[in-house]
Amino acid sequence: MSLLKLPGLGEYILEMSDKWNLPKHAVQTALQEALLKGYERYRKTYRPEGSDFDEQYFSNFEVEVDLESEGFRVLATKTIVEDVTNEDLEIALAAVQEVAPEAQAGGTVVVDVTPEQGDFGRMAAMQTKQVLTQKLRDQQRRLTQEEFQALEGSVILGKVLRFERSSLILEIDNGYGQIAEAELPRREQMLSEVSHYKPGVTLKVYLKKFTKDRDGGPNWWCRERMRPWW
Repeated sequence: MSLLKLPGLGEYILEMSDKWNLPKHAVQTALQEALLKGYERYRKTYRPEGSDFDEQYFSNFEVEVDLESEGFRVLATKTIVEDVTNEDLEIALAAVQEVAPEAQAGGTVVVDVTPEQGDFGRMAAMQTKQVLTQKLRDQQRRLTQEEFQALEGSVILGKVLRFERSSLILEIDNGYGQIAEAELPRREQMLSEVSHYKPGVTLKVYLKKFTKDRDGGPNWWCRERMRPWW
């Protein structure tokens, strides 16, 4: 199979893993998704006249990362047909039977569609880099949500940050370096201790409920069960 070389790929994944505090497999997944977007940009740059690529057009394409060889390849799953009308989605039965005589129309086959090293282009590489940052953010947010959701019903530590209207905003840590903000609504506060709720004070809180905020990010609701500890 063809391979588009990415020198230092393994080291890059380790670097991004440390920078974003993500496991290597999460960084690799984000990279694969970003590279596929880069490939889409490459294809749209050299699109045949009259072709139309909608959002679902490349749904049968995927990127395979090869850490040992330091590169990636693009693969497409194509349907075997008698007469090809779209080369991105279909492949001729006669061509497949040259290497697999038992193949029949209606089946599928995975085809290597990796571009040449020099063809991928600067714009496609820029698209990959831009998308990668967003994908890493998405992976980080998803991982944070999963880890904090697993702590529902647990007593954890929260550091007072500020008041917003009548709610107390805390900074909480899942124990693995992931930080989130938690809201302690007025109805859950111990009124006799409100005067002690000052920025920097550490409280023990009960993680009561996990939700998502309006922007799709994490929002954590906590209920205090113990007095502040100093």
